[in-house]
Amino acid sequence: MIPALLASIGLPLLVKAVGGALDSIDHPAAKVAADALGQVGGALQAGQVAPEQVAEAHRHLERMTELESTEASTALAQINESLRSESRSEDWYVRRWRPTFGYAMALTWVATMGAVAWAVVAEPVQAPIIIAALVNTSPIWGVALGVLGIAVVKRSQDKQGR
Repeated sequence: MIPALLASIGLPLLVKAVGGALDSIDHPAAKVAADALGQVGGALQAGQVAPEQVAEAHRHLERMTELESTEASTALAQINESLRSESRSEDWYVRRWRPTFGYAMALTWVATMGAVAWAVVAEPVQAPIIIAALVNTSPIWGVALGVLGIAVVKRSQDKQGR
């Protein structure tokens, strides 16, 4: 989607926009990239780059957009087919894994928060260490809650389609 938008905007405007964005980042690599894009933008404005080369760059960007779009469509089709086969399954557990996963997540969340609350109350001196340890579980919870969120949204869409 973004490459399609960029392809329609055009290379000169894209170079200017990305260069300006990179220039606002306070990092040496970003400054070098912004300077290089500034030089490319200047060359484009001065007509130092042949129109055929600009057209080829646009064609390349359009082709990349097409490939990316095809790849995304294929991935979505595979995911949808997996979900359809899951809902058609004769195995009760295959059809019920989403609610089971949701209940398991809720139970795990309650157990974790209960244990943390109890530990903080029982050992207030250890509270900073306990809370820091809990922060380290964020990636695990992020992935699990992301899976749960996708499962809930998809199930809601399935129910609306019936």
